[in-house]
Amino acid sequence: MAEVTLSNIRKVYPGGVEAVKAINFAIPDGGFCVLVGPSGCGKSTLLRMIAGLETITDGECRIGGRVVNEVEPADRDIAMVFQNYALYPHMTVYNNMAYGLRNRKTPEDEIRRRVDEAAKILAIEPFLERKPRALSGGQRQRVAMGRAIVRKPQVFLFDEPLSNLDAKLRVHMRVEIRKLHTALKVTSVYVTHDQVEAMTLADMIVVMSAGRIEQIGTPTQVYSRPESVFVATFIGSPAMNLVKGEVTAKGAVSLNGEPIACDTGAAAPGTKVLVGVRPDDVTLTGTGQHTIDVTFIEELGPSRLYHGNLGGQDFVVQAPHHAVDSKVSHVTFDIEPRAVHLFDEASGKRIGG
Repeated sequence: MAEVTLSNIRKVYPGGVEAVKAINFAIPDGGFCVLVGPSGCGKSTLLRMIAGLETITDGECRIGGRVVNEVEPADRDIAMVFQNYALYPHMTVYNNMAYGLRNRKTPEDEIRRRVDEAAKILAIEPFLERKPRALSGGQRQRVAMGRAIVRKPQVFLFDEPLSNLDAKLRVHMRVEIRKLHTALKVTSVYVTHDQVEAMTLADMIVVMSAGRIEQIGTPTQVYSRPESVFVATFIGSPAMNLVKGEVTAKGAVSLNGEPIACDTGAAAPGTKVLVGVRPDDVTLTGTGQHTIDVTFIEELGPSRLYHGNLGGQDFVVQAPHHAVDSKVSHVTFDIEPRAVHLFDEASGKRIGG
């Protein structure tokens, strides 16, 4: 295992397109880091630079304390799992898993031991003599992970490995990947555009946008204290409510006359802000301070989303299905100051605690 350290990493393509902009962070030995963000934000490019599949324009990448900028991918002691599995269709599962070890002249008895060990961990022992075409998508992804495990690398790199699977299988494989990391404790870097995957898998989340880092933190930190409007709206489902307001006094903002108490930090009265409240982070009460007239209801099974407006702006409240009737015309609630996230309207950066 090894720490992965990125120092001022940049990637500039011909024509001056800067895909990755001065990235700095370190993944501790044995950590599970998820790079998350929308398509085109630079997360896969960054992963490929760690792998050696893309050259680094500027900066330094270290794996286990060794600078690997000029080291060939095969010599970086990493193993990569791709979204399209990248299995050899003409080989059995066993031979797919053994292929890399044979290229390294590993003794056959050691190959057998490692393949059997990985197959047992991944519950693919019955499939070792099958060809990939005889396997389901989830089984193929297990084989791809097995091929990575047998190499016993310092670092695992995952490039959206679950994107080709159906929703139910994705949930199952997320659990399997997390169990695998708990068992092996190998430093892992995982790329996804799915914020649910990021939240459930990561020890450390790196949220990216337009080639830059928006925020780094644990899943709880990124969810509970987003540092920007981008993070606030990207992390969390359903998305955070964001409504325009104005600071009226220390500890108070107004949404077109609708008062809300919150931490206003050093923001002066008159500052234009965006007030963020997660749909499930309100307190339902029949005598609350705030009311929305319901315009639309989304049924989610265990809960419902009640769409309306607050201070003349779109606002959504999430409630357990048994807490509010499905045919109500309005929902009344309170918003605790701790549940309010305040952002500067001009910069999009967080205000207060």
